[in-house]
Amino acid sequence: MKALVTGGAGFIGSHLVDRLMADGAQVVVYDNLFRGRRENLAQHTDSPRFTFLEADIRDYDRLLAAMEGAAVTYHLGAQSNVMGAVADVDYSFTTNVVGVYNALKAARQTGARLVFTSSREVYGEPRRLPVDEAHPVGRKNTYGASKVAGEMYCRVFGELFDVQVAVLRLANVYGPRDFGRVIPIWIERAQRGLDLEVYGGQQTIDFVWVDQVVEALVRAADRDLGGQPVNVGSGQGTAILDLAERILALARTPARVVVQPARSAEVVHYVADVTRMRTALGLEPSADPLAYLPGLVEA
Repeated sequence: MKALVTGGAGFIGSHLVDRLMADGAQVVVYDNLFRGRRENLAQHTDSPRFTFLEADIRDYDRLLAAMEGAAVTYHLGAQSNVMGAVADVDYSFTTNVVGVYNALKAARQTGARLVFTSSREVYGEPRRLPVDEAHPVGRKNTYGASKVAGEMYCRVFGELFDVQVAVLRLANVYGPRDFGRVIPIWIERAQRGLDLEVYGGQQTIDFVWVDQVVEALVRAADRDLGGQPVNVGSGQGTAILDLAERILALARTPARVVVQPARSAEVVHYVADVTRMRTALGLEPSADPLAYLPGLVEA
């Protein structure tokens, strides 16, 4: 089976590539290296089943050519950082909206199934917890808005053009190779004995280990989700201050938690309702969503 992974040199994408290669697939990675890193894929470069294309998802012709012959395209290519999307609205829009449109258009032409990684940010600030997939979509930042637009195009292409699309709404994913988000930033600071800055301090966040997300992506590729999005998370909320204290304890550092003013673009509370993840994908969440945190701090 040929699989195309856009954003395959990035954090989640490279872990997905590891899994697909282990499963014996022919894998084509399509990444502009905006956040992706070649070293994430170094273990596969000598394999005849692996191809890397440094290219941008906004380039439709190259994306179409890359998708030819693919049974499935995992569309992870995106501006995937909330504050980055706020800082560069143009790149966020053209990559996250035009990019998914291009992927859908190419999937329609080639017949590939598309698995689209959306985000819990589509809900904005939730009205209730836990948040199920029937919760109205909202907006809190430009990243969330771009994912809402991407989902709407997925729905239209699925219903109007019969493109086979699966949409996964990811909670806060953590694991090796990530950078620029709260857990890797805090681990790096704690290891250096630096204080951890918390913006606001009231947040409750649903964290999910990257391997569970990879499993969800793989299962979504060959299951009929009925056109319905699926939350992928732990179903548990972690208080941000508890996370900070846990990292400090694991790092055995005298550093402190320093609370800074909240950032208006950030969602304060989110916990996923993972009922559909259980029923549609057959996945059970971890009993402790942060069970893998010690391995990251001690690495």
